[in-house]
Amino acid sequence: MKKIFLTFFILISLIFISWKFSDVKFEDPNKDKLLVELLKYVLDKGHYQTTELNDEFSENVFDKYLELLDPQKKYFLTTDFNEFKKYRRSLDDQWKDYDITFFNLTYDRLIKRIDEVELLIPEIFEIPFEFETIEIINTDFENLDFPKNKKEKKERWRKQLKYSVLDFYDIKVKDQENLSIKNDNYITKSDKQLIEEASNLAKDNILDILDLMDDLQKEDWFSSYINSFASQYDPHTVYFKPEDKDRFDVNISGRFDGIGARLLKKDRGIEIVEIILGGPLWKDKSIEVGDQIIKVGEPNKDPVDVIGMRVDDAIKLIKGPKGTIVELTVRKKIDNEIKTYSIERDEVVLEETYATSTLIRKDSKNFGLITLPKFYVDFNDYEEINCANDVKKEILKLKEKNIEGLILDLRNNGGGALQTVVEMTGLFIETGPVVQVKSIGNRKKVLFDKDPSIVWDGPLVILVNQMSASASEILAAALQDYNRAIVIGSSNTFGKGTVQNVLDLNRFVSNSNFDIGALKITTEKFYRITGSSVQLKGVESDIITPNRFTYIDVGETDEDNPLAWDKIDKVNHVKWDGYFNKFDVIQDSKNRVLNNKLFNLIDSNAKWLAERRKVNSFPLDYNNYKLNQAKSKKEIESFKDILDYSNNLDFELFSNQSKKILDSQEFKEKKERWIKLLKSDIYINEGVNVLLNLKTKKINQRSILAKVD
Repeated sequence: MKKIFLTFFILISLIFISWKFSDVKFEDPNKDKLLVELLKYVLDKGHYQTTELNDEFSENVFDKYLELLDPQKKYFLTTDFNEFKKYRRSLDDQWKDYDITFFNLTYDRLIKRIDEVELLIPEIFEIPFEFETIEIINTDFENLDFPKNKKEKKERWRKQLKYSVLDFYDIKVKDQENLSIKNDNYITKSDKQLIEEASNLAKDNILDILDLMDDLQKEDWFSSYINSFASQYDPHTVYFKPEDKDRFDVNISGRFDGIGARLLKKDRGIEIVEIILGGPLWKDKSIEVGDQIIKVGEPNKDPVDVIGMRVDDAIKLIKGPKGTIVELTVRKKIDNEIKTYSIERDEVVLEETYATSTLIRKDSKNFGLITLPKFYVDFNDYEEINCANDVKKEILKLKEKNIEGLILDLRNNGGGALQTVVEMTGLFIETGPVVQVKSIGNRKKVLFDKDPSIVWDGPLVILVNQMSASASEILAAALQDYNRAIVIGSSNTFGKGTVQNVLDLNRFVSNSNFDIGALKITTEKFYRITGSSVQLKGVESDIITPNRFTYIDVGETDEDNPLAWDKIDKVNHVKWDGYFNKFDVIQDSKNRVLNNKLFNLIDSNAKWLAERRKVNSFPLDYNNYKLNQAKSKKEIESFKDILDYSNNLDFELFSNQSKKILDSQEFKEKKERWIKLLKSDIYINEGVNVLLNLKTKKINQRSILAKVD
């Protein structure tokens, strides 16, 4: 029944959007102007909140766009900025007129300035760096002015490169000291040699960065320009150029067809930096990390040389439908030998996307932990690939181990598909409303769980932090409002109370020979069943635990142009009445956290990190650099107990992988790292403490439940 309802909800959402934009077609041979015209129309008609296009809007676009182009103010000059400023209050008019004059001006100037910097870098490295002169570098870029002239720009670059060389030099000094201790025959290098080696590393790094910038095409910069407008509507409305839309699809589903590798551009080709467990390359074993792809082809076709090609363009050649063959010409890392391999493309599964279950043992009792990184779904195959189904399967596996309580870990879960939340909430409650949604025109709807079955009716804890957002907040809020779960974590979650839909913009274009991309647009806000929005405020934890970001601004309130908090009418719901001692357990946990030395140390560390972030001036002489390092090292040493912490829990990781993968060395190493991470987690430990004390009633012992009005 739940699946039928969710499918209906998805269709209703799509029908609404389709109706709103029915029979609208755009046609313009100029892709950039066409995109502006189309986006303006869709944003005006489809965004949740009307935004007035005026001088203030224009000024905000101007500031945002320049921040995207040159965030560290090391390319443009003051003269450029003064020229650009003439447009500061007219960008709203250009947007209305589909005029891209300002973009063309800034793009041409940026490319010119980048070319100048590429010539500047070798000049700076011609003079060897020294670390005796006392000087500082200011990294408060937001409050820096643009360089007044080329001389000042060169000086800014010199200091940034010197700071980079200083870091590499210090590493080399330490390495040499360690090698000298271990090996009596080690021949030490002079300071001059170490500085030269450090300079070469820094030079290679910056040239790699500039090379990546050279790879950016005009459409990449135009995407930044477009998004400086889109972001004025709200922080989650984003234009996706075609490659970005592909990444979004992979991110939300955790699957794609390809060879199963992560790639990075290097001088001699496209380097394989990671091979994905279970993918075609992992199964084939002929290509290894560090090998470089220099040509890509298909059977009976001439291969394409990818040396110097953008990574995105190379990926387009490499990816393809499952079952097809791609021929990769590779330069081997070990001996530079060039070989060609035929690889059959297959579906690649990104396991880090999916729900993972772990059995926890403490005091002869078993507990379950389900880690959910995001609310993933494949809308083309909803029945098979959605996180609600997977969480259900993991719960059933854990129940076979006779668990006495369950922890659902939503920390750092930034959300995902709204449709899966209702179904997942229904795993823990009988029936009832889960979330309210309000769309344009004050239209409201309530999404219900109508399936009376409960997969888990025992003690339940949810772990959250400041990065738990959107769908995570809906689930945590619903189970908190039903009195079903105890929420443990940061004082508030992220505070994203908005819903986005992704629109394929090509559907609006007639007779187009190009892919115009997609728009993720905010179309709705969601509300708790109590009527309160989580927008800006987030979900308040029942038990607040400090973490390293406690005193750092993280969340919707730190975003530009967030929608406002508001409240609507609550909906009737029946609270779960299955706990004997919930409030006593919460108070005991609060006292435990308050008096726990490690939690207090984590809180002190969080204050220290917040203060460190305020520092934006750093020495460029080695003596003061070392003094700063010694001071930091001493301060960090005072927090060493955080790193040394190990809970007294035993963990058993469950996996749905094939036996071949489970028996592989790579998986065993991954499993060891995972368990080590779990044993260092004090928050899981506190979750288990809560479950140990939390007592539930049997169904026939529960009191008659009263409706909440």
